[in-house]
Amino acid sequence: MADIRLEGVSHSYDGGRTWALKPMTWTWRSNRAYALLGPSGCGKTTLLNIISGLISPTTGRIWLGDREVTSVPTAGRNIAQVFQFPVLYEQMSVYDNLAFPLRNRGYPRAEVDRRVRTVSQLLGLDGHLGRRSRRLDPGRQQIVCLGRGLVRPDVAAVLLDEPLTVIDPALKWTLRSKLKEIHRDTGHTLVYVTHDQTEALTFADEVVVLKDGEIVQAGEPTELFLAPAHEFVGHFIGSPGMNVVPAEITGGVVRVGGAVVGRAAGDGGDLPPGPVRIGVRPEFVRIVPGRDAPGWGGPETDTAGRDAPGWDGPGRDAGARAAPGLQARITGVDRMGSYHLVHARVDGHTLVSKTGPGSRHEPGAVAFFRFDPGRAFLFRDEVRCGSLAPLGGSLEQPLEGPLEGARGRSPEGRQGA
Repeated sequence: MADIRLEGVSHSYDGGRTWALKPMTWTWRSNRAYALLGPSGCGKTTLLNIISGLISPTTGRIWLGDREVTSVPTAGRNIAQVFQFPVLYEQMSVYDNLAFPLRNRGYPRAEVDRRVRTVSQLLGLDGHLGRRSRRLDPGRQQIVCLGRGLVRPDVAAVLLDEPLTVIDPALKWTLRSKLKEIHRDTGHTLVYVTHDQTEALTFADEVVVLKDGEIVQAGEPTELFLAPAHEFVGHFIGSPGMNVVPAEITGGVVRVGGAVVGRAAGDGGDLPPGPVRIGVRPEFVRIVPGRDAPGWGGPETDTAGRDAPGWDGPGRDAGARAAPGLQARITGVDRMGSYHLVHARVDGHTLVSKTGPGSRHEPGAVAFFRFDPGRAFLFRDEVRCGSLAPLGGSLEQPLEGPLEGARGRSPEGRQGA
């Protein structure tokens, strides 16, 4: 087991006209499981193949522990790699395919047998050990590939390139759990490439998000969900993704379509006036019924009406007081079983709130949409620059108690320019 360290690594397939990977400095720590997450074509497989030695980087150096391996061939790097589709010795049995890496390294026969049977039992292959691999279906063949990549306890790292693509969906959850169990046993440095956020968030200790050949954020799954440092992370992680609403900072307050929604709290100090974009996940958008919404019972029961504290509508001195929310008409409700997605139009943009299955919002109703304190962020040029804070002072605790305490981390200080 060893750290994998990249120093200024980049790669171009066309002599520098375009870059599959932009210069990157990064460390993958030993004994940790990482997910490398991003859309197709963002550079995930290129990065994995550079680490394993299948591709030489255009620039930069690669280290495994304290050994530089930039010019070392794949066979000399002591890395196991599993590809997206099955690559097996078809004439061999399942047992012999699993045993091959161990025999090749001179393991004693008893240890070979012990490791093969341990891994095969964990992956559900113990009933297939005597079968020829070519007689297995593609999903089972891929499981054999996984086992072969994980059977050696002495590799420096294990690289998995979308390894569950051909696996039956019903088996994927079980296999992810088994992979985590094997990782806990061996302590390999493990990098798992995927475009599937569910795979990344359920499997990894840390998720590294890649976009257009650059790392835009890394952190624990909860951190990326609760505090995205880049708009792309907010869109790509979560179902549905983060809402993005154009806004304006004037006099230190944030307005959407003229309505004051909070104070601009910069990540590194005061934010200058000008346009920003509010990013807030549907889970942190609260709906308060308006006069036309089901359940309306008059001013005494509608805390979002003109009698609500902070109301800046007609009949009140608006000043810099916050509106009770963004007034909007509900345009649709998706009933997903365990939750509802309530859609509305705010200042020409779609806003989605994720509510419980018992919510009674209906299309055509008017409601106010409010953001949980500390869970709405401000973005400029797609990068987070601050948070939306209450007008009264510093960030308050979010309305959802169980989610408090997490903050995202960008790759600042670990990624090269």
